[in-house]
Amino acid sequence: MSQKIWMNLPVKDVVKSTTFFNEIGFHGENVGNERAQLVIGSTTILLFPDATFEKFTGAKTADTSHSAEVIFSIGADSREEVDAFIKKVELAGGTIFGKPGETDGWMYGAGFADLDGHRWNLLYMDESKMPKR
Repeated sequence: MSQKIWMNLPVKDVVKSTTFFNEIGFHGENVGNERAQLVIGSTTILLFPDATFEKFTGAKTADTSHSAEVIFSIGADSREEVDAFIKKVELAGGTIFGKPGETDGWMYGAGFADLDGHRWNLLYMDESKMPKR
């Protein structure tokens, strides 16, 4: 079995979503008007128009204005990277739902929603301060 995983996200406008993700630092490219591909590290996320997504899943897309279907967590190398990334998200038109802050004395992160309301968080973990088991 192949060990590759592709995540698929429904979006209202493939071109606008691809532009947003490029502006915040992800590598995205349109593959026709019907889909785009984002590469984040070694992860691939495919963007599809809502109707196309619904056709191959056999289900309605989640209404992200009232619910969350998933949260994507991305590792950061520093607190400063989290802060700079969140500023890019704001400038690109994303919504910040969790301002940058510390949790449990060793995690620093922030949460945002993309143009379609999909939830993401960026997290820096200071392993030197992580509790020992």
